[in-house]
Amino acid sequence: MPPLPKHPQSLHIWRSLANRRFRSPPLTVWGGNCCRFSSSGAAISREQSSKKMLIYLLTLAGAMVGASYAAVPLYRRFCQATGYGGTVQRRESVEEKIRRHTLDGTKAARELVVQFNADVADGMPWKFVPTQRQVRVKPGESALAFYTAENRSAAPITGVSTYNVTPMKAAIYFNKIQCFCFEEQTLLPGEQIDMPVFFYIDPEFETDPKMDGINNLILSYTFFKVK
Repeated sequence: MPPLPKHPQSLHIWRSLANRRFRSPPLTVWGGNCCRFSSSGAAISREQSSKKMLIYLLTLAGAMVGASYAAVPLYRRFCQATGYGGTVQRRESVEEKIRRHTLDGTKAARELVVQFNADVADGMPWKFVPTQRQVRVKPGESALAFYTAENRSAAPITGVSTYNVTPMKAAIYFNKIQCFCFEEQTLLPGEQIDMPVFFYIDPEFETDPKMDGINNLILSYTFFKVK
């Protein structure tokens, strides 16, 4: 029988061969920790993605809320800049126009009829009507009209109004000196108020060939409930 090997590992192999039941020595697998690390990394990645999605949704919700509060002033600026919806564009102040046409001594013979319309949005428990049906005014003249609003609910209500002038192409000559549009109005239960509209028709209305045949203007207001 050959001499026994001195090295322990060789001794294990030699004895296994001698007994004809060779088994490989136990091996240490080092991949376990790596696998656990990969699983942990995937979980961290999913958590980060979830946080990013949550931040995105919260930002989107905040932007929508901010947009709802900014809708009226943005609408006002857009309309005044573009004339959309018959809203008067602000290039020259009303005072400057009146002063300029007063110095020119412009006198108009044409008479216009300005009619008034009032509406409330859905869910707005107000009665809102024009105090007068119409007024007659000449280009170069100013006029005063009134609207009446009444809160018919049992709770205080705050509203804000938008307006437009039709025909839209004539709106550039309709100048409001004072009005209640785009300003919040708060009415107590059962409270009623009169709101003035002071406006001025530009005398250039009479000399513009595009205004031929237009003798009636409609000033419309719509009140919305402010939440």
